[in-house]
Parts: sequence; structure tokens; C-alpha cells
Amino acid sequence: MFVVCGEALFDVFSAGETPTGLTLDARVGGSPFNVAVGLARMAQPVCLLTQISSGFLGERLMRALRAEGVQTGTVQRSDAPTTLSLVGVDDRGVPSYAFYGEGCADRLLDGRALQSLPAGVRALNLGSYATVTGRTAATQRALVEREHGRTLIAYDPNIRLNVEPDLAVWRDQIDWMLPRTHLLKVSEEDLALVHPGVPRAALAADALARGVAWVVVTRGGDGAEAWSAAGHLEIAPVKVEVVDTVGAGDTFQAALLAALAERGRLTRAALAALDAAALGEVLAFATRAAAITCSRRGADLPRRAELPR
Repeated sequence: MFVVCGEALFDVFSAGETPTGLTLDARVGGSPFNVAVGLARMAQPVCLLTQISSGFLGERLMRALRAEGVQTGTVQRSDAPTTLSLVGVDDRGVPSYAFYGEGCADRLLDGRALQSLPAGVRALNLGSYATVTGRTAATQRALVEREHGRTLIAYDPNIRLNVEPDLAVWRDQIDWMLPRTHLLKVSEEDLALVHPGVPRAALAADALARGVAWVVVTRGGDGAEAWSAAGHLEIAPVKVEVVDTVGAGDTFQAALLAALAERGRLTRAALAALDAAALGEVLAFATRAAAITCSRRGADLPRRAELPR
């Protein structure tokens, strides 16, 4: 069983004007939400640990999770509103963004939710703004502190400056997480934000020295690379006609975890013992999965049958 921790929200896109206002297209989303869906589509048992509104938007999120096969017994419900991320485009095609999340449900997860975790949890996945905002951040820290000695911890900072603009907050979170993280997946862009000018290899070496078993850096169109006790490995991107890159990073994370689960590698010791050949297989699988998402509109993550065995 995977437990994915973090937000579930609506991305709301401007779909044109009407005589009296605007048409809006609201779509379920959020990085952890996408990772949970991605794992379910990879035929992995997964639940989402979050708080979701009891209002009509929250009900739609719950229906989406259930339809995808994500278990919802760990979802805490409340009367708080649902986070909205608004995206508009001007006459020149330049996007603008507005984020409405203060006081919303996904920031208010409290410690009682930790009692709902199922038996047999093999891995926890954390990342994005829920790790640094509101009561949810404190609850997630309590969970990591409790579990990191016995459960695989996967972490993708997934920095969102439109939610928390203070980079010091993100650096503090990353520093706290590193000694408690076994699998660190981070984008090249995020590394450049928190440690500008520092070589990737130096940052990876620091993470390994602090206890991380495996560091993976995604590089967009330049592929990905990883560091572990087995050494350093680079993998080229899969060439596809890119429609958009929405959800690519979430797909990569879900596919990494699914590939490790299929190989029975969901422990720190097993992760650290991966040789270069196995490491390359897992990275190639995740890269192919992300490429499929990039070839489709929106965060439409692949299913297991779309990827080679």
C-alpha cells in the first residue's frame, strides 16, 4: 500500500467570455492527487492522505478518486472550502495565475487523520505546497517522524512559489526532510531555485551523505539522472511530440514508485542495493511514462498496460 500525502484541488481555466462574465473550466488536480491517480493507474494499491471539503467541489474530488481506484479511507472531510488555482490567458496568449487556498481544506489536515492509515503501508510520498502550509505541514512532519525508520519515504519538493513565495521556507523543509528521506526526486528547476549555481552532483552528494539512498533529478527535455551507492547514471529523454508537460513530473514520480514496487524494492536497504542495470531499468520506465503524459493534453497519466513489462 502506498500513502500519498498532500493537496487535492481544482485547476480553473478561463474558457472565454459570455455576455455577462466568463466561462470557466474546472478540472480536478494537485500534484499529490495526480501521483495517487498515477499509482492507481499503474495497478498499485494507494490511498490519499488529505483533507477534502464536504461541499460540492469536494464531492467531485472524492468521486474522481474513487473512479480511479484511489482508496479514500484516509481522507478527512471538513466544511472548509476547496483550493482553486485560476489560470487565465490575455489577448496575446500570455497566461496569468491566481491562487485561492488560504483557509482551505487541504491545509487543515490534523493529527487525527494519522489514525486512519491502513495496515501494511510500504511507502509514503510527500511533496508540493502541503508540506509547507498550514496545519497539514505539521501533521505530515509528525507522520514522517513516526514512520521514516520503518517505511520508505519518497519526497519531491515540487516548489510552488505562487503559494509560498519565501524560498527560505522551502529550503528549511528540504533540509528537514533529507535525513528522513530515502528516495528524493527533484526537478532541475527546483534545485536552481533553492541552490542557484551549485552543481547537481554536489547537491546529490550532500543528500546521499545525509542518508538519502537514491537521488533522481529530472531535466525535462534533457532526460534524467540519478545518484546512489552504485554511482551516477544518466538517461536520455523519450522523443515524443509534446502537447504539454502538465503532470509530467507527477507521472515520473508515480512510475518510479510503481517500478520499485514491481521489483520488490520498497525499502531503504533494497533501494540502496540497486545496481546500475536495475537503476537504469527503473529510470527508463519512469521516463517512458512521463513521455506518454507529455504526448497528451493535461495531466492524463498512463495506465500500466500502456507501458512495457
